Order: sequence, then C-alpha cells, then structure tokens
Amino acid sequence: MQRALLLLVAANVLAVPVRAQQPPAPPQPVATEIFKCKGADGHWTYTNDRREAERMKCEVVTRQVNVAPAPPLPPQRSSPAAGRGRPADFPKETASDRATARERQREILEQELTNEQTALAKAKQDLAAQEAVRSGDERNYARVEERLQPYKDTVETHEKNVEALRRELNNLYK
Repeated sequence: MQRALLLLVAANVLAVPVRAQQPPAPPQPVATEIFKCKGADGHWTYTNDRREAERMKCEVVTRQVNVAPAPPLPPQRSSPAAGRGRPADFPKETASDRATARERQREILEQELTNEQTALAKAKQDLAAQEAVRSGDERNYARVEERLQPYKDTVETHEKNVEALRRELNNLYK
C-alpha cells in the first residue's frame, strides 16, 4: 500500500514539470456577433448576447473575428551585443576594409562627376548650336522655344546630377 502511494506521488511529481515545460496553447480568435431582434412591441433592438438572441430568434447582422496579437517572445541573450539586436562578431569588416571601401566609393563618385560634367558641356554645346539655327517655318518665337525645350531639359538634368554628385562627395567624409 505504501509502495503504491509512493509510486503515485512520484508519478505526479514527475508529470508536473512536463506540463510546465510545454508552451501555452495559442489563444483562439474570439468572434463577435451582433444580432438584430424584433421585440414584442415591434421595435428592433440589437444585442451581442447569444443566449438572448437565441431566445428571441434573432438574426445575425455582423460577425467579426477579433484577433489578439501574439505574446512577445522571451528574450534570449547569448552575448551582450545580442541583446541590442547585433551578433557578437559585429562588425565583420576591419577599419582598413572600411577605409578601402570608402576610397573606392570616392573614386567611383569622382569618375561619375567627371562623366556628368562632360555630358553637361556637350549638352550646353548642343543647346547653343540649336539656338543659333533658325529655320524658315519658325517665325513664331513659341515654335523656337518648343524646339529648344528638350535641349534645355537635358542641360538642366545634367546640372542637377553634377550638383547631387558634388553633395554626395562632400557628405562622404562627414
């Protein structure tokens, strides 16, 4: 008898931690229903009480599923940096790698700036050449402006690109 009691207690003690280690079941979404009921006096009433709605033979007007957000996961820290969302070996590049990458970036930006300045000079030459040309069917100045507008737009685009590249080069070492 004592042995059976001892086994029963041991089984209960061993079973409790197993249940405690299992994650809690996710909460099931709760549905909210609104019912439309016609009272004895002929007036319509609305309720969300299912028992009352079943008693009065009401009809469902709306049904919504209310979803609660998932509970936050417990923090798991393996290192001090992991608590801030970074791996322990962050950053993986050295200071010399960063300096080399920054130097490559500066060279690329300078090359793009040179190309853009060349394109700007060519666009200005094209615009000047088109301004010097006057055809016979352009007696109206509006037609001349209409013909020159694409050249002016090209010059403006290249000027904005040059300005943006210079800004980016200035911000590179800030």
